Amino acid sequence: MSGESTFTVEVLTPEGEVFNGEVVQLSTRTVTGEIGILARHVPVLAALKPTLLRLKVSDSETKEWAQSHGMLQVFANNAQVLLEEAIEPSRLDTAALEEQKTDAEARLADDSTGEAAREVAERDLERVEAFLSIANS
Repeated sequence: MSGESTFTVEVLTPEGEVFNGEVVQLSTRTVTGEIGILARHVPVLAALKPTLLRLKVSDSETKEWAQSHGMLQVFANNAQVLLEEAIEPSRLDTAALEEQKTDAEARLADDSTGEAAREVAERDLERVEAFLSIANS
C-alpha cells in the first residue's frame, strides 16, 4: 500500500500502548458526532465519547476496540487517540457491564448524589451503555 494513502495512529491508555501503526482510516465518535479521519486530514483536537473505535489498516483488515472517554489529536499525518480504556469487543464482559449499568443507574436515581458524583455516574452510564451495545452487536 502506498504511504500517501495511510497515516500513523497511536492508541494509548493508562495501561500503555494499544496500537501504533499505519492505517487507511480511523473512525470514532467525538462530543459533536461521528468522525472519520483519512490521510492528510486537517488538524483536529476533540474530546471522545464511548463508541466502537475502528482502524482500517488495509482493505482486508480492520481493528476494533470498545473505547471509553478520551481525546483525539490529529496533526501532520499523525493521529493520537488517548483513552481511559480500549477493550477488544470479544473481551467485553456483559455480566460485569450489566452490574456497572445497574450501579450507575442507582447512583443517578439517588437524590443524595451530589452534582459532581452525578456527572461521574452519567459518564459511567454513557460508557457502559456504549460497551453493552458493542458487546451485543
